Amino acid sequence: MKKNIVILGAQWGDEGKGKIIDFLSQKIRYVIRCQGGNNAGHTIVIKNKKIVLHLIPSSILNKKTINIISSGVVVSLDALVSEIRMLENNQVDLKNRIFISALCPLVLPCHIAIDIAREKNNKNTIHIGTTKCGIGPAYEDKIARRALRINDLFNEKKLKYKLKIIMDYYNFQLVNYYRVNSISYEENFERLIQYSKILKSMIIDIPNFLKIATKNHESIMFEGAQGALLDIDYGTYPYVTSSNTTIGGIISSTGFSPFKIDSILGILKAYSTRVGKGPFPTEIFNEISNILLTKGKEFGSTTGRNRRIGWFDVVAVKRSIQLNSFSEFCLTKIDVLDNLQELKICIAYKFPKNFQFNNINYSEYWSYAKPIYESMPGWNSKTHGIKKFDNLPVLAQNYIKRIEDLIKIPIKMISTGSERNDIIVL
Repeated sequence: MKKNIVILGAQWGDEGKGKIIDFLSQKIRYVIRCQGGNNAGHTIVIKNKKIVLHLIPSSILNKKTINIISSGVVVSLDALVSEIRMLENNQVDLKNRIFISALCPLVLPCHIAIDIAREKNNKNTIHIGTTKCGIGPAYEDKIARRALRINDLFNEKKLKYKLKIIMDYYNFQLVNYYRVNSISYEENFERLIQYSKILKSMIIDIPNFLKIATKNHESIMFEGAQGALLDIDYGTYPYVTSSNTTIGGIISSTGFSPFKIDSILGILKAYSTRVGKGPFPTEIFNEISNILLTKGKEFGSTTGRNRRIGWFDVVAVKRSIQLNSFSEFCLTKIDVLDNLQELKICIAYKFPKNFQFNNINYSEYWSYAKPIYESMPGWNSKTHGIKKFDNLPVLAQNYIKRIEDLIKIPIKMISTGSERNDIIVL
């Protein structure tokens, strides 16, 4: 295995990154979660037991892996501590296995309150479909340079001062504009003091930590959240997340040299899904959508919302390749397509006046794109749990090879089920 690997979602998120990170990290020493917050949900299934992680890296179930949360992540301490307790209740040994950057901005209850209030009162603005976890407002504070960060927890005087400024800022809006209740400063301060005691032994400086790891020739995996097409800069803006979900976000959040990355592995679902609002050219609305929704268990790990379902979109994936320079891909959920009579692959878009376009440079174009499909026969047989490519039905092999031909990047792994070892490695 290559020593330093980046794992990124190559579509609109929910591609199955959690399982692949869990599988590959069995031979990795350090795994670093690089951006997002507890709006992300990574699901791991081992022996029919499902674990859903929102902040802690998906490698935590591998006993020898050290798990790190980088400065690009906005951290809800309520969510983090709840996740730690959940893992402890599942007999996962966490001692000296979770570390966090001192520079992580905090997601506070006032961020969540303003997020919810905005969604309820957006009659005159664009409805994004936020997870209402407070992620956007927390990133706003980071950019506005007023964020409360992890290292502020250990200076009580500074904590009081900064927290008061943030709480006053949001409470004024909550009460006077949104006409909802304010958030208690005193309760939040006391809770943060308690959390600081839990976190004190976990704090590290990530660039220095990784410098030492690299000097010692340790293996490192970088875990992205969401998907490339939700990137705040290059996604389908404004229907995007609040962080950089592309390769640039990995570098900026860790201080790791891009010249020391050996492989960028993109995770692709064998069809397409999207949660929330925004353009989705290959979306389907017929019975096939319901079949894939149910069989693929396409319900948001964080919100529980039904995911929107679509056919595999080569145009969107090529845009993702352009943004991330993927070395190779893992194709997931191939088993969900079992027993379909016909499969479709979007190979291009058609725009008004029959203008055919094979790439997207402006997010506004997505809304006008009509997919041009290539049809392939389904395999009408089981792929679930198969671990060798040659044992797949020939028509399933053809589907995978056709995708590989179209995207022009090798597919090196194929997931054939939700369990950790339902994997084909090529």
